[in-house]
Amino acid sequence: MTFQLKPDKKETENKTIRFPLSLIEKIDKVLENQDVTFSSFVIQACEYALENMETDVK
Repeated sequence: MTFQLKPDKKETENKTIRFPLSLIEKIDKVLENQDVTFSSFVIQACEYALENMETDVK
């Protein structure tokens, strides 16, 4: 399954997280000319990772 950007979701809660500057630069470059916010990208990337990771949790 490939990662595809989706529209923003509405229900949220604020969390503080630190990113390495090099990762922020890579994400910002990918998001240029896209109608997706940094936060939306991070949420979608986390959802994708959780749905596709191998785990014993059921």
